[in-house]
Amino acid sequence: MSTPREPESVRVERLRDAQAQAGALFDEIERRGMVRPGVGERQLSDEIRDLAADMFGVSRHWHRRVVRAGENSLLPFHADPPDRVMADDDIAYLDLGPIFEEWEADFGRTFVLGDDTDKLALRDTLPRVWHAGRAYFEAHADITGAQLFDHVVDLARAEGFEFGAPIAGHLLGEFPHKKISGDDARFYVAPGSDEPMRRTDPTGRVCHWILEVHLVNRARGFGGFYEQLLDIA
Repeated sequence: MSTPREPESVRVERLRDAQAQAGALFDEIERRGMVRPGVGERQLSDEIRDLAADMFGVSRHWHRRVVRAGENSLLPFHADPPDRVMADDDIAYLDLGPIFEEWEADFGRTFVLGDDTDKLALRDTLPRVWHAGRAYFEAHADITGAQLFDHVVDLARAEGFEFGAPIAGHLLGEFPHKKISGDDARFYVAPGSDEPMRRTDPTGRVCHWILEVHLVNRARGFGGFYEQLLDIA
């Protein structure tokens, strides 16, 4: 006998709750000034792991915690650069995937240490590109992942930045969503993802998506990152 599925309204609420808790985790990271000069990326990752466990009882993250600063912030998710210590006038981004009671969150934000105007401009552009991407998604009922990717890349260029990643999002759901996604392009906001994003997944459940924006200032040698749920407000 198969296990009864939770109603879609419950899935939506749990994904929304997981994101809210991720947002609270980021708020606490900022309140404590954890992204700071002199801390190494790996050390900060471990500190965040401990904070998430203390605040929410998080014991697992569905993807590795990504902490990138300075030139490392140019690199996409799958890169594995050497550990870097943050400087006084640095930029850094966090990409975290904590699991709250078996429900995934995926949340990313960028932090600027100091008052470098180029770094502040990139940080402030990230949510603007993200929201413009969401608006385009909402305005096009049959949009594909490839079409949304192309549009977000165009938005980045219009703002004067390069898009720094091979994807601009992915499916999200109950842990572990990789069991239903794998490496198939159709489960990503990426080139080759040619099915409508508004569809059901192979298990018959409604697809829910993360939209992620990675902008880079190649000339200055840094980047930034912003991500959260696309289709659930």
